[in-house]
Amino acid sequence: MNKVYEVLGGWGRQLFGFFKSVRQFFLLSWQTFKWLLTAPLSRKKIEWHDVFVQMVRIGVDSLPIVIVISFFIGLILAMQAAYQLHQFGASIYVANLVGVSITRELGPLITAILVSGRCGSAIAAELGTMKVGEEIDALKTMSIDPIGFLAVPRTLAMVVVLPCLTILADLVGIGGGVLFAVTQLEIPFSAYFRQSAEAILAKDFLTGLIKSGVFAVIVSQIGIYQGFQVRGGAEGVGKSTTISVVSAIFLIILADVLFTALFYSTF
Repeated sequence: MNKVYEVLGGWGRQLFGFFKSVRQFFLLSWQTFKWLLTAPLSRKKIEWHDVFVQMVRIGVDSLPIVIVISFFIGLILAMQAAYQLHQFGASIYVANLVGVSITRELGPLITAILVSGRCGSAIAAELGTMKVGEEIDALKTMSIDPIGFLAVPRTLAMVVVLPCLTILADLVGIGGGVLFAVTQLEIPFSAYFRQSAEAILAKDFLTGLIKSGVFAVIVSQIGIYQGFQVRGGAEGVGKSTTISVVSAIFLIILADVLFTALFYSTF
């Protein structure tokens, strides 16, 4: 019986710790966006230099991997679609499948996962190292709010840059489909372009951009939260970095499911 109580007690402590972490995460997110929204109305100053530095790290430095992966995704989609559609003599509809799939779903999703693995982990590691080195405590001693100095620039940069990367991923992914269709299916570029223009609607791009904005908040806030929660030196930094990537990818996919269901019922 005592063993049962120990197991139930362990589960209870884990559940309590989980809800405590969720509460702290939402509190941090609330403080970040409150600081960001009230800054123009108060004497708080946004560190724009840090914002642009983070935009370069998140956006410009992520361009090569986003371009390469998006191109291959578009190419793979075109290959798989052509394999089935060719049996019905409907190869032209490869343009529809690639265009809609990339803009509504795969463009924002793949971009967010890549940025999460590359930049979300870097945010957690950077802030975690600062926490272990007591640099964050030093900021508080100097009356500098860590939220405004560290969290806001990274959040703002992520929210601006990730949708831009998503648009680029959409275009490159569609380009991969175009390359396969023109070279292998012998579909004229003009016909493929016309078919894509008819299939891809403004709402397809809009839903993808809305998703990417939400994904940007998830990636930035998870990285910042895990960085601020680091304990135990270098080992703690590595653990928090791993947790930040896994948590961000899980929440990205969960949010994608919810928004896809919402847009499916709405549109």
